[in-house]
Parts: sequence; C-alpha cells; structure tokens
Amino acid sequence: MRRLFAVAHKELRHIWRDPRSLFVAIMMPLAMVVIYGYAIDMDLRSLRIGLLDLDRTTASDALVREAVSSGYIVIAEHLTNRSEVETGFRRDRFRAALLIPQGYGESLERGPAAQVQFLIDGADGTTAATVDNYLNAVVARLNQRLNAALLGVERFPIEPQTRVWFNLQMLSANFVAPGLVAIVMMMVCALLTSIAIARERETGTMEQILTTPIHAAQVIAGKILPYLGIGAIDAAIIIAVGRFVFDVPMNGSWWALSGYSGLYILVALALGLLVSTIAKTQQLAMMIALVATLLPTLMLSGFIFPIASMPVVLQWISRILPATYFLRIIRGVMLNGKLWYPLEGGIILLMLMAIITLAVVRFRGKAE
Repeated sequence: MRRLFAVAHKELRHIWRDPRSLFVAIMMPLAMVVIYGYAIDMDLRSLRIGLLDLDRTTASDALVREAVSSGYIVIAEHLTNRSEVETGFRRDRFRAALLIPQGYGESLERGPAAQVQFLIDGADGTTAATVDNYLNAVVARLNQRLNAALLGVERFPIEPQTRVWFNLQMLSANFVAPGLVAIVMMMVCALLTSIAIARERETGTMEQILTTPIHAAQVIAGKILPYLGIGAIDAAIIIAVGRFVFDVPMNGSWWALSGYSGLYILVALALGLLVSTIAKTQQLAMMIALVATLLPTLMLSGFIFPIASMPVVLQWISRILPATYFLRIIRGVMLNGKLWYPLEGGIILLMLMAIITLAVVRFRGKAE
C-alpha cells in the first residue's frame, strides 16, 4: 500500500507542477457542458415559414394566428405569388411555405372541407419532418375548434388525454444535459491519464520506476488515484451546471448517482492508462484517447441517435462502450428516480476490471 501511495504522490506532484494543465482539466469540462448544453437543442423554435395568403379573409387570418400562437412558428416573409417559394428555399429565407388559396373562407363556410397547402424544404430531412408535424398540429387544433362550433358540442367520439411523465415540458435539455456527463467525463478523464505513462517514457523516468520493487498493478493504481479526485470534481461541476443552469430535475438519489459516476470515472481513467501503455509519445497518446473516446461515445452511445435505429453492426459496437450503459443510469436516476441498475452497473464493473487487467499486462510486458 505504501508503494501505491508513493506512485500516487509522485503523479500528484506532476499535476501540481503544471497548474495550466490542471486549470484546463477543471475548466474544459465546464466550458464544454455549457456550450454543448445550449448548442445541442432538439427543440426547434421560431421556425421560419413563408406565407402566401390569397384569400385575405377573417378565416385565413384565424389560421395564421393559430400557426404563430405557440411561438414555434414565425412568419418570415409574406409572399405575393407561388414562384417566390422556390426562391425563398434556395436563399434559406424560410423552411416551409403556407399557401392559403383564394376562396378558402367561403369553402370553409360552405363545406365539407377547405384546402390549404404546405410546401416544405426537404434539404434538411429532420427539420422538414418537424415543420410538417408543427403545421399539421396547427390544422388539427383549428379543426377541433371548428368542429366543436359546428356540432355545438365540446366532446368528440375519441378524446385522447396525454400525460407526460418525468419530463413534463418535454425539454431536450433534460435529455441532453445528463448525457453530456457521460460524453465529457469519458473524454476528459481518458485524456488526463493517457499521458501518464507516455510522459514517464519521454522524460526518461520509466527506467527508474522499473528498477524499484513495485508491481505493475501498483503503478497503474497509483497513476489512477490522483486523477480520480480531478474526475470527481469535473463530474460534480457538470452535474451542478445541468441541475442549476439547465434546470434538469433530480428525482433520484445523489448518493446513487455519485456511486455510479465514480465507477464510470474509473473506467475512463483506466482506458486512458491503457492508451498510455500503447502510445510512445504524449502527443500520440492524446490523439488516440481523443479519437477512441469522443467520436464513438458521441455517435454510438445513444446520446444523440437512438441505438435501435442504427445498423446491427453499430448496435454491437455500442454495446462495448461504457457510455452506453452509463447514459441509461444517469438519465434513469435523474429523470425517472430509479436507483438500482444491477445489469448496467455490473457491465461497467466488468469493463473496468478488463481494462485494468489489460493495462497491467501491457505495462508488465514493457517492463520485461
């Protein structure tokens, strides 16, 4: 135990002698979670549409008011003819166009139906689908009011009642901010430890360590220990920003979240050390750690894209990523209030044991 703490003390002195790196290690996660938290917003607001109202009646005005009442749709431009729609799409002035034909008001009074047309820019498929949903929701709300007025009743044969649990306002920040903990912590912690052994090799102190009566496992554990505290501080900062800046609810236990987060941080630190045993230079180690952690974790863990919608090969790859399981845990603890994740926690623990074992074997092989 004394040898382990000796290695940890040595590594801590390396960290303390480089205050700029320590500052970056603490401030970079804070900057990333704030920037990503505001930038990654799946709630599309103020969607710009063009309006071609050839009817100009009270009925058409009611349709336009209904469209802009929620704030999700804004009238970016009033058009005079249909040919201006394509020009507006090409110049990115609006994403869709609402065309109200002449005689819309009369058709609405005469019945049985009045037609309007939506023209949508499909260059961005995701935004196009969202615009289509918004505009159809506007028409559905207006149809409900008109039917109630014509039939003289307030109820319909089928009256759905929607109740949203765990995320009442359906804010994307409540989904994104917890996921940022997994993304940022994996990247930052792996970067911190990825240079630990490579630095010893570059500075020539590796030979001194190898001549001491210390086991490879003690070197690995001693290297991880100082960075565990830094990782815990980073995690606390990120979770605090999500809770108090983005108003992410905390429906579970802070103790449970701390335990799972600590286990996840250890996996990230161990992965960085494994990279450090492979790379010969600090620069190469950091590049490998960045590529091996950021891109797969961001794209394949379920942070942005649902795993079920991925090809089968990518789904299998996602199962070897620690972030895939930690995302389920942190979102479940904070949003659903669930505390017990034996499967996900067990898989992360097995990953930790496998990565540390592999790092020890790699380090021992280099020592011999």
